[in-house]
Amino acid sequence: MKIEITNQGKWYNSLTLKIALLAVLGLFLLIPLQMIKEIIEERQTNAEKVQSEISNEWANNQCFTGPILNIPVRSVSTEDQTKTVTQIWHILPREMIMEGEILPEIRYRSIYQSVVYDANLKINGNFSVPAESALSGAEILWNQAYYTVGISDNRGLKGDILMKVNTRTLQAEPGVKDQDIFTSGISFAESELEPGRNVAFDLNITLAGSNTLELTPLGKNTNVSLRSAWDSPGFCGSFLPFSRVVDKSGFTADWEVTHLNRNFPQEWIGNAFQPEESAFGVNLVQPVDHYQKSWRSARYGILFIALTFLVLLFIEIRGKKNIPIIHYVLVSLALILFFSLLTALSEQLGFNTAYMVASGATIVLISLFTALVIRDKKTPWLVFGLLVLLYAFIYVLLTLNDYAFLAGNIGLFLILAVVMGVVGKWSLTAPQKNAGE
Repeated sequence: MKIEITNQGKWYNSLTLKIALLAVLGLFLLIPLQMIKEIIEERQTNAEKVQSEISNEWANNQCFTGPILNIPVRSVSTEDQTKTVTQIWHILPREMIMEGEILPEIRYRSIYQSVVYDANLKINGNFSVPAESALSGAEILWNQAYYTVGISDNRGLKGDILMKVNTRTLQAEPGVKDQDIFTSGISFAESELEPGRNVAFDLNITLAGSNTLELTPLGKNTNVSLRSAWDSPGFCGSFLPFSRVVDKSGFTADWEVTHLNRNFPQEWIGNAFQPEESAFGVNLVQPVDHYQKSWRSARYGILFIALTFLVLLFIEIRGKKNIPIIHYVLVSLALILFFSLLTALSEQLGFNTAYMVASGATIVLISLFTALVIRDKKTPWLVFGLLVLLYAFIYVLLTLNDYAFLAGNIGLFLILAVVMGVVGKWSLTAPQKNAGE
């Protein structure tokens, strides 16, 4: 009996072998993908460096704390009874109302940008001055009292700063007179303080800063209201606003904090507490972070490549056409170049426009190349349509921050279902080749 093999197909044209080669190719492509991600991270680091330089030249993040009433007290040293020591008695406001308007501005350097602001702050309230010190036997130096206001970066102060105390107006002096609470800020000398009396104050200040503005709740009851035309605020710090409105015209936010919400009292002596630890405020978030989106797109790079390979394999199965392996290699290089092109364009055009341009160019390039390899009028259009759907799917994953994982899994499940259906249908319709005698 003579057996003749009728299958004349060459082993190197086997679909199974091609899939195995494509899998190996995909693993090798992880190397240039990682290099692209490192380039994106380097560009992002450069952008952050420039933003830091702009902030240092304008004014850094600001934390405003004050005013605080400070009264020196003199007492006998516990170590040497023949000597006296002078400590600072710090008294916080009883009521405090703060209103602020933040005026943001984008500053550019080359292709990079940073957000800076001017904040117009109005602070008013009152102090309840005790009749005697909590430090037993101490001498209170009432005539040496002063007010201090903590400012993170004094370079942000603009214009003359005056504080109205009852009917008097006090002129600001540079620096702080003690280091118990603040390392930088301004001071106001108080020479007419009367024990056991209430002191009302009113302070207006214009403060420049970058990115973040924080305020410290010093009052026994503190009410804060901030507004701005910036439409993407990020509320930060120890307290969130109890009410806020954010829309395209900007935001307004209100806080209400009592002394029971904090971990420091209304008065103390020395450096026992640091009120700035309870500060809260707003961060002027820049919503368009094209580097982060470009990095996320590169993270989906292997998905780009795998699904593009799948499109081409479908073309082979459907049209019974053999696509050379070199075609897959060149298409892979085009896909890798897409991520670098996307990052470069996004620095100039923004991510959305850059994605449209880069993906459009890549889709047209691959479609035209397919038309040259497979001389068929329908196949390039089929590749074009499937790639448009693929890049649209990836774009949805990049824009859905909170639901990207869910949308990605649903999309991949549907793609797998389509693949299984096509492969199953192809297996049923494929001709069966048998050995004959």
